[in-house]
Amino acid sequence: MRASAWAYIGTLVLMNIAVADSVVTTPTDSAAIKETLLNYVEGWYEGSAARMQRALSPELAKRIVRKNPKTGKEYLEKTTARDLVTVTGTDGGCTADSTESRPNCTLTPKDRQQKDITIFDIYEDEASAKVVFLEWVDYVHLARINGRWVIVNVLWQEKPGPNTK
Repeated sequence: MRASAWAYIGTLVLMNIAVADSVVTTPTDSAAIKETLLNYVEGWYEGSAARMQRALSPELAKRIVRKNPKTGKEYLEKTTARDLVTVTGTDGGCTADSTESRPNCTLTPKDRQQKDITIFDIYEDEASAKVVFLEWVDYVHLARINGRWVIVNVLWQEKPGPNTK
């Protein structure tokens, strides 16, 4: 093959790669994802099971790495959407060092309610983000299902500090 033919094929390949990697993300997608993540974080602080439920896929898989105190072996502790919605209604907004449930728990003061949201990437109907609460950090995967952005996966870790169990 002549050099010009190879150059033409190379150009087509590069153009194809560039087109395949450039998916248009609209400001509407970013706003809808942020709204979902705000329902998640603010729903927790408010103890609003309804807001939390709006943010989650029913098939949510939320996980944290824990260590068995007896064996020292690490494992994944899992939380379902149903469990998270329930605990949000009973303990949402309570600090980790609080010993009681709502309404008698120690609530996170509004001025300490950290709600840092970073959207890392959006590709068609999937997205990844980070949500930082006062007492933990969540890495989140979202999916657009039936036109609505919902959280499908969360991997989280407690922050070290006085309010962490």
